[in-house]
Amino acid sequence: MKFSDLLGSFKSDKAGQSHIKNLIEMAAADGQFLDSEKTLLKSIAKRNGISESQLTDIQNNPSQFASEMPQDSKQKFHQLYDLVQMMCVDNQVHIKEKELAGLFAIKFGYKREVAGELVDMIHQNIKNGSTADETLKRAQMMIA
Repeated sequence: MKFSDLLGSFKSDKAGQSHIKNLIEMAAADGQFLDSEKTLLKSIAKRNGISESQLTDIQNNPSQFASEMPQDSKQKFHQLYDLVQMMCVDNQVHIKEKELAGLFAIKFGYKREVAGELVDMIHQNIKNGSTADETLKRAQMMIA
């Protein structure tokens, strides 16, 4: 197998499609789907190897895409970071978005007792301009 074939096999995997589906759910949680959310969604889709046509397909047919759990702890954190980023990209955090982010944290395996605090910490780090990796380093004690 060539390297390019291997790379292609990771680009549109089910976990990436599931992540995009979760982001769409987060974007729609407050009843609006704003341009800032669409722009972020496209950026994250591109980073995950999801084409615009695949993105449109996921948006139009979300029930056809299964929920897949991220497999490693770094991927889980990065996906939660993206979800919190989607929650606050419009500079307005709706209670339904915050609750949904907490539910995703629990679904990803974080302890229920720290899920809300973790979401708040990620949100604050995003506001301060921290990357996902920088935020992960700060969150290590909380999520251990």
